Amino acid sequence: MNIAMIGLGKMGGNMARRLARGGANVFGFDVSAETREGLAKEEANFRAFASVPELIAALPTPRVVWLMLPSGDISEAAFAEMKTLLAPGDLIIDGANAMYKDSQRHAAELAELNIKFVDAGVSGGVWGLQNGYCLMFGGDKDAAEIATPFMKILAPDASRGWTHTGPAGSGHYTKMLHNGIEYGMMQAFAEGFAMLKAKKEFDLDVAEIAETWRHSSVVRSWLLDLVAESFSHDVELADLNAYVPDSGEGRWSVLESVELGVPAPVMATSLYARFASRGNDDYAMKMLSLMRNAFGGHAMSKK
Repeated sequence: MNIAMIGLGKMGGNMARRLARGGANVFGFDVSAETREGLAKEEANFRAFASVPELIAALPTPRVVWLMLPSGDISEAAFAEMKTLLAPGDLIIDGANAMYKDSQRHAAELAELNIKFVDAGVSGGVWGLQNGYCLMFGGDKDAAEIATPFMKILAPDASRGWTHTGPAGSGHYTKMLHNGIEYGMMQAFAEGFAMLKAKKEFDLDVAEIAETWRHSSVVRSWLLDLVAESFSHDVELADLNAYVPDSGEGRWSVLESVELGVPAPVMATSLYARFASRGNDDYAMKMLSLMRNAFGGHAMSKK
């Protein structure tokens, strides 16, 4: 089993490690020479290459190339390069958090060159190397059959944690909504623990409560496990900034809900809360203060 992994960051690097330890021969490239060479020293079944053309030339045919790059311009450039390097019968697996419509476009463009395509949604974060990854992947039957043995290595085990979701685009569509749900769950935990912390008269031990909820409660989850572990080290979070980025899938989920006419208020609200964390509601908050002062004479707080 031979596979190329292009992009060896936090996710791609650990996926390459899991594939190599699972018996696959991994051909790897990353723009960081230190990263790729370090992995080569670490894993017996991993070979590092200094350039993508060199890697593709060494990879046995039919080639399987997994792109684990940021979505957008970087991934688009990689696809353009792959079109010039790959041959009919080769397969590209895109593991980026890409917009599913882009994946549908890529599948159509590659089909014209008789190059197969799979779009893979990957969940598991930095714990995937140890615990395995959850994989949802789209593509036609032939492409999916080629990709499946690699999915079985990456998954928690060969029988669970992976699914062929359907045609090209469906894998990234499923991952998009997975992340939309994740936004809502994270927001609910954040608000709940904030209210626990704010109830000063009870002097609640939120770390102990988080640990208690992990056992047999309805809200027990891996997310709660991570919260409880973090609270065991630092419950005040004084060193953290209240700034929460979003990687795109939450926005796409909310836009999709509008297109489908399917209400998704939790996803939308959790996305807007992330926007607010960056100061994007500052002017609106000032406007609210101004209006309260204008109609009711309420005091305004000024710098």
